[in-house]
Amino acid sequence: MLDRFALRWLEPLLTPMARQLVRRGVTADQITLAGFAIGLLAATLVAQQAYLAGLALLLLSRLCDGLDGAAARQTRCSDRGGFLDITLDFIFYAAIVVAFAVAEPSANALPAAVLLAGFMGTGSSFLAFAVIASKRHMASTIYPGKSFYFLGGLTEGTETLLFLIAMCLWPAQFALLAWVFAGLCCMTTAMRLWCGFKAFA
Repeated sequence: MLDRFALRWLEPLLTPMARQLVRRGVTADQITLAGFAIGLLAATLVAQQAYLAGLALLLLSRLCDGLDGAAARQTRCSDRGGFLDITLDFIFYAAIVVAFAVAEPSANALPAAVLLAGFMGTGSSFLAFAVIASKRHMASTIYPGKSFYFLGGLTEGTETLLFLIAMCLWPAQFALLAWVFAGLCCMTTAMRLWCGFKAFA
């Protein structure tokens, strides 16, 4: 829901940074992989209850996630880059949630499991729509620069990041935040199912 506004605001900031990286020979795929590695380190710190340190690396990881697309637009967008980006993003999000379950299993395991189920709904509906949209040669007017059709919803990347930040800042409230975000994920999944049902009639 907020991604289009966040991207519009961030693009002028990310483009010069990406241009400098490209000039130094850094590729978009390398930025993607570096961001993923940093994200896994963030999850490791969260699992050890080093929440603020984990948050710092989480933000650095998401900076890389913005820079890889900006770098690709400086050179050439590729299907491989789009595939790596979205796949590693989903793994990263799940890793952070699992890390909170590891950090406090008695309090966090159940809400983390429910949130992961919510991620399954949003992720599968998002990717399934993209596959069939590509087959039908549909193009997104909202996110025209993406590698494939991006179907929006209540829980896009920006909302997910904001909830992860809140979880790191207030780890004692993880269970409540997880339940709330899982509910939003269910609403997003339902919206996407209805969109697909209508669009692919």
